[in-house]
Amino acid sequence: MKGVGNLLPPFIQRFFINNRVIQYIIVIAFCLFALILSVSKGSVEIPFKMVIQIILAHGFYFPINEQFEASIVNIVMQIRLPRVLLAMIVGASLALAGAAFQGFLKNPLADPYTLGVSSGGAVGAVFVLFLGITIPGLGFFTLPIVSILSAFITLILVISFSRMVQRSMSSETIILAGIVFSSFLGAFISLMIALTGEELRQIIGWLMGSVAMRGWNYVWMALVLLVIGFLLLFFNRQELNALAFGEETARQLGVNVRVRKYVILIGATIITGGAVAVAGTIGFVGLVVPHITRLLWGANHRHLLPLSMFVGAGFLALTDLVARTIIAPTELPIGVITAMIGAPIFAIILIRQRREQV
Repeated sequence: MKGVGNLLPPFIQRFFINNRVIQYIIVIAFCLFALILSVSKGSVEIPFKMVIQIILAHGFYFPINEQFEASIVNIVMQIRLPRVLLAMIVGASLALAGAAFQGFLKNPLADPYTLGVSSGGAVGAVFVLFLGITIPGLGFFTLPIVSILSAFITLILVISFSRMVQRSMSSETIILAGIVFSSFLGAFISLMIALTGEELRQIIGWLMGSVAMRGWNYVWMALVLLVIGFLLLFFNRQELNALAFGEETARQLGVNVRVRKYVILIGATIITGGAVAVAGTIGFVGLVVPHITRLLWGANHRHLLPLSMFVGAGFLALTDLVARTIIAPTELPIGVITAMIGAPIFAIILIRQRREQV
């Protein structure tokens, strides 16, 4: 398969595509640009310089002599910054999980929703919204906690069903089991929507994805889950490289396939469940971003995982910016924008690959 990088002039390949340091500089700069731009833009325009100074002064306690209006500081630190950071964490989570699932399942069309984990998380969240449940001691964390737990229960059911069908749990069996549970849980969600009353708008809005009005508590929770999941996956990066060539090849290379499968599945589920729990179902990020990253910079998971994470973070931050400003003051669900952007991009990539293979 010919990558995008191979179509560029040699000097661009050498400095921008094949140089690992430049790759990380590019994606980190992209994330920082997306962060500052997203915090700056809105109903109240805030200059880039002022955004940077406020974040440094109030977020990192840098000694800056500038005095800012309390209202501007509140907009940056309590409204826009937590929203943008949450969008970046969710984007990083979905892209990271997508890269892991595509390598683990040897399927470039796989994404974080392939195994039905997101549908399980969605069922838990919709159930909370449908019944208006609030668990004592958890408060507004009831929805994300229940969503994450239901995502893990779904993973356990998918693994158990896969073992019943085939003891070795091949990638094809896991995918088919995921499709079965995803379809069933999707029907269950539709049933609750059909039976709902006043909660309908809230449920539909959550299912279409949003990072609005979440606050810092959600940011820290999503960040902790992302870090845990990333460490589990990154420590298994060599095993993911081996599994991408098939389970037999991985066994010949000394990989304990059965154990590594569980660890990778748990890591990807933690990330996916956390993203779905705090932002709802947001499609195409985990499908398109790892695909583009792989085409640009190769399939080595040592670099594919972190690079996909940074690209996904910047992409979803900019997507959320479009969602809240394109028809302001009305706000569009972020999942609608990702689908409108991601579907055509993925279609172009798919057509291009098929033509190259002919």
